[in-house]
Amino acid sequence: MIPFKAPIDDILFALSVTGDESRTADQGFDAEITREILDHFSRFAEDVIAPIDEPGDQEGCKIENGRVRMPSGFHTAYQAYVEQGWQSISLAEEFGGQGAPATVCGAISEILAGACHSFQMVTGLVPGAARLIAQFGTDDQRQNWLPKLASGSHLATMCLTEPQAGSDLSDIRTVASQQEDGRWVLTGEKIFISGGDQDLTDEILHLVLARTGTRKDGVRGLTLFLCPSHSSENERNAVTVTRIEEKMGLHASPTCQLAFDGATATPIGQVGKGLMCMFTMMNHARLDVALQGVAHATRAHHIAQSYAAERKQGRDRTTGQPISIDQHHDVARMLALQDMLAMTGRLMVYKIFALMETGTNFDLIEFLTPICKSFCTDAGVEAAQIGIQVLGGYGYLREYRVEQTLRDARICQIYEGTNGIHALTLAGRLTRHKDGASAKAFEALISDLIAGTRGDAELAKQLLAYWQQMTSEIIASDTPEQYAQDYMQISAATYGVALWTELADRLSADQTSRYEKCLAQVMEWGAVTLACSTARMAHP
Repeated sequence: MIPFKAPIDDILFALSVTGDESRTADQGFDAEITREILDHFSRFAEDVIAPIDEPGDQEGCKIENGRVRMPSGFHTAYQAYVEQGWQSISLAEEFGGQGAPATVCGAISEILAGACHSFQMVTGLVPGAARLIAQFGTDDQRQNWLPKLASGSHLATMCLTEPQAGSDLSDIRTVASQQEDGRWVLTGEKIFISGGDQDLTDEILHLVLARTGTRKDGVRGLTLFLCPSHSSENERNAVTVTRIEEKMGLHASPTCQLAFDGATATPIGQVGKGLMCMFTMMNHARLDVALQGVAHATRAHHIAQSYAAERKQGRDRTTGQPISIDQHHDVARMLALQDMLAMTGRLMVYKIFALMETGTNFDLIEFLTPICKSFCTDAGVEAAQIGIQVLGGYGYLREYRVEQTLRDARICQIYEGTNGIHALTLAGRLTRHKDGASAKAFEALISDLIAGTRGDAELAKQLLAYWQQMTSEIIASDTPEQYAQDYMQISAATYGVALWTELADRLSADQTSRYEKCLAQVMEWGAVTLACSTARMAHP
């Protein structure tokens, strides 16, 4: 087994070239402090979290006496996680948090996912839940719930999906009924609920999307509710875990079916406006999923690179001495491709976090989010596949755990909206939303990235021109879905190539060798994507 190693230097490099340093400094998190925080968390993740990953995968979760029992070691790890303040780092100081900027919180989330994706799944919904409550909750709701989330006494879930309602939430059948005394109660079933139950905390805050209108109202009849696992009198609410899903990966993350049998709940936000509220949490979760993809790509590359440097196979043509397989051209190519996938995804996501820190350009963030979710999660799976190939037969065995990386990474392409759904959203809604404001913001970003480059920006310009052409065709089309996959691929390539084109001017001498290989891979990817898309659109 090759131990987990947090990619501190790569994260800090990404932050340095994508971040808004002045904003970060104003908040008290300059580059030096950021490194100190990430160094500290990396040691914690490597020493405390990573060791529970493999045993947790083997042991899994189980239901005992109506509660989910987490694998051995998770309780101790969570206690340490809370005691050291990592659970509260993203929450506002007035509620017991530390108010760290989005860039720092994103870096911590990436490291945590790389150390143990399952652990990150159970704890990782708290920041999004806190953001939602802070934005839409009443003063009482904020004062009641945010300190509990910051303290680690409560974890949170996001309850959307039902057996008949996945990507199409208009078919939600969980009903919220208001009683004569003014109380709301929930009745229905939710499935695929990450951390739906666990014994790391005594209590859980469920955020539940339920129907307050009629079926004919569609999504306009949905309201978001805060549904605690226990009442204020510390009695169990009428929420029952009925099943733990048996999954391909993430065995230590309890994906639950939940039954709500008249569970007491409180609406948050406006009645009938639940989907708008939930999108705040969903969009945070989608960026978290993108980081999970980056984490898996990075982990797969680290395993493959470490193995390839030690594995002797073949001989040097000149000396006749045995050589490590990383000196073989095809293996070196695969390692470089893994590195590019991880680093490009990281640059894409941290650019969004930097934009979030400025508190502006939400239209651009909305356009970039599905691109990042799709590219990064595809990258995680592809890098894991490559890792298995580099290790050969050993990659197929459990010994080096790259097979677990593939199993765990695969869900990222599915949950929080399948990548196909995100492609449809990008081509269907976001090109037209608010008179194309999101698409125009993306166009402006790409233009700004390549405007001042001293190096070769020709491919980036070609991709932008083709993207502009496709955008115009989509806007004019009655069937934008036919363009969805190509548009997603072109948008990702345009974004990635533009980032690297601008980055190339910033590389120092000691960075040039490694990142030049990444740059070459990016340019090849961009050129191939452009050529293939052009050919397909010419012969649909």
